[in-house]
Amino acid sequence: TAPHQHRSTYSHRQKEKKFDTMSSSHQQSHTRRTRTAATNLPLLSIMLSSILSSSTAAFISRGTRGIATKSQLLAAKAGQAEVVLVGCGAPNRGMGWYHAIQMLEGRCPSASLDFVVEPWFLGAGKEGPGGDEFAEWEKETIDTYGTMFTTSLSDLPPPENPRCALISGRTADNPRFFSEAIANGCSTIFLEKPGAPTVAELQAMKDEAAEKDITVLMGYNKNVCKYVSKTREFAGTIPGSHVTFVSNNAYENTPESLGECFERNAEGMLKNMAIHELALLVSFYDVTVENIESVEADKEFSSCQTLPGPSGKEWTDFDKIKFTIKTKTGKAVSVQADRCGGTDSYATVSNESGEEVFRYYMPDDEDKANVEALSSKYPGAMPYFFTQDPDYVTVKERVAKNCADGTPAEGVATIEIAVETLRVAEYLTPLLQEQLLD
Repeated sequence: TAPHQHRSTYSHRQKEKKFDTMSSSHQQSHTRRTRTAATNLPLLSIMLSSILSSSTAAFISRGTRGIATKSQLLAAKAGQAEVVLVGCGAPNRGMGWYHAIQMLEGRCPSASLDFVVEPWFLGAGKEGPGGDEFAEWEKETIDTYGTMFTTSLSDLPPPENPRCALISGRTADNPRFFSEAIANGCSTIFLEKPGAPTVAELQAMKDEAAEKDITVLMGYNKNVCKYVSKTREFAGTIPGSHVTFVSNNAYENTPESLGECFERNAEGMLKNMAIHELALLVSFYDVTVENIESVEADKEFSSCQTLPGPSGKEWTDFDKIKFTIKTKTGKAVSVQADRCGGTDSYATVSNESGEEVFRYYMPDDEDKANVEALSSKYPGAMPYFFTQDPDYVTVKERVAKNCADGTPAEGVATIEIAVETLRVAEYLTPLLQEQLLD
């Protein structure tokens, strides 16, 4: 999503207030007008009914599109969080879009997707690539669910149930969205990785949330993945075991495809695709910047390229990377990530001799039928949506339930974990690039 231009607008409630004020002033001269008003009462009633009905069912103009104020079919009920999705992105490509799909389909019982805030496709980007597809999906969603769409969090009415912002915008925009979500009634924030472009910005967000008693939980879904828990359990049974976490995406291995990927994910692979694995290292393997003893890149596997993006600007990033971290407390763990490696993620366990003795895939055999069904239902969508589908549901449901009734969000990463994870990413990126580009 891109920054939006804020314009002032009347909410439906403000319009009614203004109408009431106007009505009050008119009542001061009602004595002289009683006979005329009585004569025209049927006509006035019809006109008033028409005005209120129209304003309730229509979009309030904000120069582009505004918030739909018609009755919602799936507004949050008791025991549900009122979810605001911020930064939906394009259908079939945006992570926010897939979060929306899962909530609209009722797969997260504690989450009611009541609002979608999308500054780009409802603003400057509506006439550009993907604009028509978004408009079609927007209309379908409004017609089917009554979900309200707008370009700004400031357009939202006051919350009626505990409100949760799911922020899935461009990383560069997230700090602004974060502050706006707090200012507009969100008591819980589900923040997609990595949360902010820099450690300093994410730390400032953490401090702002603490000051205002806002709960912030992160979209590090692999912290609750089946393949991670089973791998860690098995590794615990093998003396001297070594774990490698492997993450794959299915981009085409062409300069055009990778250049587009580098530009769209300008924060870089370690702050984007591989940030999930770094969060695992911080959460479970004592990895912090201060506790890292050594980092070694696998030069035979790894690749770092400089490629032009769609804008023509050049970007330098890893298209694949493998490295091993050893900590000062005696732990060792490896990460492997490949933008063009396919659709599966997995983890391996090796024994003291370096022999692989265990491998667990995501999706496993149990989940593959679900992947096939989703691939048929949403042709053209990013394949990794489907391989990680159950885990996205798990994280959202735990966050929404925490927002709705305070149930602890077991296993979900906190913003404290996110800050340290981003610190590790910033620390590792130049070290690994230096090793590969020597």
